[in-house]
Amino acid sequence: MDSMERNRKIVTAVIHIVLILVSITMLIPFIWMILTAFKSVTEATSVDPFVIFPTVWRKDSFTAVMQNMNFLMLYKNTLLLIFFRVVCAVLTATMAGYAFGRLHFKGRDACFSLVLFQMMVPAQIFIIPQYLMISKVGMLNTIFALVFPGMVTAFGTFLLRQGYMGLPNDLEEAARLDGCNIGQTFLYIMAPLTRSSMVALGIFTAVFAFKDLMWPMIVNTDKDMLVLSSALAKMQGQYVSKFPELMAASLIACIPMIVIYVIFQKQFIEGIATSGGKL
Repeated sequence: MDSMERNRKIVTAVIHIVLILVSITMLIPFIWMILTAFKSVTEATSVDPFVIFPTVWRKDSFTAVMQNMNFLMLYKNTLLLIFFRVVCAVLTATMAGYAFGRLHFKGRDACFSLVLFQMMVPAQIFIIPQYLMISKVGMLNTIFALVFPGMVTAFGTFLLRQGYMGLPNDLEEAARLDGCNIGQTFLYIMAPLTRSSMVALGIFTAVFAFKDLMWPMIVNTDKDMLVLSSALAKMQGQYVSKFPELMAASLIACIPMIVIYVIFQKQFIEGIATSGGKL
């Protein structure tokens, strides 16, 4: 019995050590970004592998980016992008997922096959038609242009459909006996039971919207309508890049997602664990 207990403790210790090493490995890029933000350009571009910490902790990069970039405007545009994409994605995916998962209508499987097909092809092939649609209606350089590709999500529809299919049929039968129609059954009975899937979809949508780079750079070229990702991309020069300023701006740009994660940490963990997905 003692040997089994000892082996269990050894296995637990090894697992903890491996997890700690993996966590440190994942933190290295973030730590490197912080250190580079306080370095000089010479130190940041040095090929000496032992130049890890700055000789003098400088704040020049933060001062420069705060003067040259309107972060309040960038935060506003980015948060509006995340908010509207999350609302639209959760709303449309919840209704479409319920229709595909619980309702029986002609052509349901064929329509859902189109949804799956959209998940299988690269998102880049939709950029040209989506850009033409936005351009034709005169909505370039607007928040709507940023939100447009994420208003309907094939992944969200699939995720919510799976959530609805996992619910027992007895719930709908009981609601029907109580006199509920399809809309009432969906709104008051079924939708609240898929809250964990909605939270997971909201998390995925927020992270994907925050990381989105190509689409914001294409549709919003006005400096007052840039988001954090596109503004950071424009800092990188063709021939020379000031890496301390780029890292300082990247560090400041991380603040919204860090704050959101701290506030909704419990929902993040529950949503990821329940959905079985990963970022």
